[in-house]
Amino acid sequence: MEILDAHGQSLALFDRAVHEIGPGDWGRGTPCADWSVRDLVNHLVVEQLWVPPLLDGATLDDVGDRFDGDRLGDDPVAAWETSAATAREAWLVPGVPQRTVHVSFGLIPAEEYGWQMSIDFAVHAWDLAMALGKPNPIPADLAARLLEVVRPWVDDWQGIGLFEPPVAVGRSADDATRLVALLGRQPG
Repeated sequence: MEILDAHGQSLALFDRAVHEIGPGDWGRGTPCADWSVRDLVNHLVVEQLWVPPLLDGATLDDVGDRFDGDRLGDDPVAAWETSAATAREAWLVPGVPQRTVHVSFGLIPAEEYGWQMSIDFAVHAWDLAMALGKPNPIPADLAARLLEVVRPWVDDWQGIGLFEPPVAVGRSADDATRLVALLGRQPG
């Protein structure tokens, strides 16, 4: 599975989770410490707003604080749909995965940035599913591919606020469970 396929599948996974949020669910807690469902969706909306300028070569200073704060407004689902569609279009521009992007820890290949975003979509889809009392939504093939990608990065990500330390799981755990546990989620 290549990056654009994984990105598209992960984005669709999070999109389905967003569309399962009911009117009374926005204030529910999530497995992400201190984040409600609304906070979590806002986090992903803000991430999507950053995509087009970063893929076009902007630096963090170029973007500044223009995407700070609550970007959901009165229609959180519409805010998600618009930001996700615009970001996906930016990813589908020919040659984008071969570019480099500025992120908080330096200049990285756009492909690596895409994998990071794909992992974030999948894990946060799981977070939303848990908040809403739904089963783990990550399909086996996507989980297996994301595990391949994320395993070498997990040690480097410790202590920088991206994820909690890995959680141990049994030998019989499936790849979706292993993925969320590797990124600090208690699989339940």
